[in-house]
Amino acid sequence: MRVPADDNLTAYADLHADTVAVLTEWAATSPAAAAARDRTLDLLAAGPVAMSRGHRPGHVTASALVLDATGARVLLCLHGKFRQWVQLGGHCEPGDRTLAGAALREATEESGITGLRIDPVPIDVDIHPVSCQGGSLHHDVRFAVLAAPGAVERVSDESAALGWFPPHRLPEPLAGGTVQLVAPALAALRRAPLRPVP
Repeated sequence: MRVPADDNLTAYADLHADTVAVLTEWAATSPAAAAARDRTLDLLAAGPVAMSRGHRPGHVTASALVLDATGARVLLCLHGKFRQWVQLGGHCEPGDRTLAGAALREATEESGITGLRIDPVPIDVDIHPVSCQGGSLHHDVRFAVLAAPGAVERVSDESAALGWFPPHRLPEPLAGGTVQLVAPALAALRRAPLRPVP
């Protein structure tokens, strides 16, 4: 497979190593997540290229379900391109050193909220087709993120809207796979305090 010349794959080496370690050690939250984890580990056997959006067979992405300080609401964005409500997240970047760090960066950029805290243990892995590179797969590793009390969101260029919703009353149309993040995110919040830096 030919990798785009502008893709500096050595910049993904630390992120690739972290992702392999995180997924190898992870106790999956469901049978579907376990199967997706195993497929993602197979993808990662290709090396750091699997972290880059230029890898057409598929690439790892990072996303986050943001909870308010009490866990009573979740923050979702109405995605500007496919017009569905979804958790925050996206492609890994060459400057990312850890997968949790990539998810936290994406959540911060897309929510406009500073001081978010993350649990570095994934809550889900999901694989879905996307239009990248004319057709590819996102191997999306998802994390729980906590906003500070009084956090105020700000819509980014990638979102049509942002909104806080009770976990039992999520908006429609909702992207497939988003609802399955609520229970493990709330469990992560109960399990351990979320951290400011991965």
